Amino acid sequence: MNNHWNRVFIAAFLEVLWVIGLAHSYDVWTWIGTVIALIVSNYLMITAGQVLPAGTVYSVFVGLGTAGTVISEIFFFGESFKWEKLLLILLLLTGVFGLKAVTADKSKEGVDS
Repeated sequence: MNNHWNRVFIAAFLEVLWVIGLAHSYDVWTWIGTVIALIVSNYLMITAGQVLPAGTVYSVFVGLGTAGTVISEIFFFGESFKWEKLLLILLLLTGVFGLKAVTADKSKEGVDS
């Protein structure tokens, strides 16, 4: 896995933080942290999308962010657990990692030519 995909995964992790921050920020410092996570997350996603296919980057970013947010809400914030949610998250992650697996890296394509 190259540096650009690492950026996507870090961006998705930060997305989970800022989405949770939108719902649970309560003072100026938590709002500042939320805004910083939002800016850095989107910056990393955009820079990765300049090298990797943008549609795939965005799909992986949103898919991982969605799964991470739902799982975090269940574990840390008392959201109800349902097996259906778990199965749908696993289906989502299967699609996300499948999409990543079949996507060629533009930077590698140029080197092989």
